Amino acid sequence: MSIHPTAIIDPRAQIASSVRIGPYVVIEGPVTIGADTEVGPFTTILGHTTIGENCRIHSRVSLGDIPQDRAFHNEPTSCIIGNNVIIREGVTVHRGTGEGSATLVADNCFLMTNAHIGHNCELEKGVTMISGSLLGGYVHVGERAIISGNAAVHQFCRIGTMAMIGGLSKIVQDIPPYMMTDHAGEVVAINLVGLKRAGLNADERKDLKAAFRILYRDGYTHRHAMEILKERNFCSAVDPLLDFLNETSARGLTKGAA
Repeated sequence: MSIHPTAIIDPRAQIASSVRIGPYVVIEGPVTIGADTEVGPFTTILGHTTIGENCRIHSRVSLGDIPQDRAFHNEPTSCIIGNNVIIREGVTVHRGTGEGSATLVADNCFLMTNAHIGHNCELEKGVTMISGSLLGGYVHVGERAIISGNAAVHQFCRIGTMAMIGGLSKIVQDIPPYMMTDHAGEVVAINLVGLKRAGLNADERKDLKAAFRILYRDGYTHRHAMEILKERNFCSAVDPLLDFLNETSARGLTKGAA
């Protein structure tokens, strides 16, 4: 284990022998850090925080601090970071509110400079948060979604898999899988580049574009659009979209841009 002599490490912490900890790091509480993870200078890791293997945590990051939530009363909660996560300078990830709850960041996420993840959020695998993006409490972000720079997501919103949130977006309602938003947070198109990068073939992309038109371009109500989507014989690539639309929503579905 390589620990800089200026680092302060709580004796309750469980740190793998191959972890590297930089200058002026503070680890306070029963923190767990997995093999081959690097922790950069001036980083603070608090509470019941678990960090997986092969993570790269840069300078001045704060993980597992108490939530910015008046409902929090010092109950035991946690912050869980997966494997192969990159966390750049100034990122903050708070632990959960509500006894036994957690804030979760899954494997292979990339959190760029000054991104913020509020209490009780859940990021699935491969999510990218670009510099300055913000998630309020209880936000759920689907696999391989991208939250662009300085976008802000209201608490309790859901962001679907492979959605692309535009820069400076104001997201106050759910964004379905595969969709792209403008800066006003309205859906403007399907994330075609993301679909190609994910390896979806031409037929799958064709079905998803058809589903997008039914949902956002043909003038149907949400209820009527759902009925049409269920009747169509789409390929399995559309299933995550249908599942998302069938789930209970606290905020409702965002509208399409005019």
